[in-house]
Amino acid sequence: MKLLTAQDIAADSAEGVLAVANDTDVQTLELAGVQRIELVFPKFADGRAFSQAFELRRRLGFAGMIRATGDVLVDQLVQMQRCGFSEAVLRADQDPAVGHKLLQHYSGFYQGDATDLQPRFAKTA
Repeated sequence: MKLLTAQDIAADSAEGVLAVANDTDVQTLELAGVQRIELVFPKFADGRAFSQAFELRRRLGFAGMIRATGDVLVDQLVQMQRCGFSEAVLRADQDPAVGHKLLQHYSGFYQGDATDLQPRFAKTA
């Protein structure tokens, strides 16, 4: 997962980008030509964007970038990655170095997730 700051995205192009409110039913979206979807966390306790990302990856097969925006904390990053996010724009007071460290903490997971469907026991060496 790529971690970004507000300065990193200041010059981003809006071409091929779809910003989605966290109360939108993602099954109603037209995804043709969309390269990146931005899902918003209006506050850290609002997890609807997790469900949106998972649905975009697993049910709708979206293969482009999914970016987390809004109130994004480093302690949410592992779950974001497992739900299908590929990028996260960290809240200004969050340290990207801590986020990178947390993302490296686990070498694998027993359960499948949005991008790696097979559970660990079903994988061959």
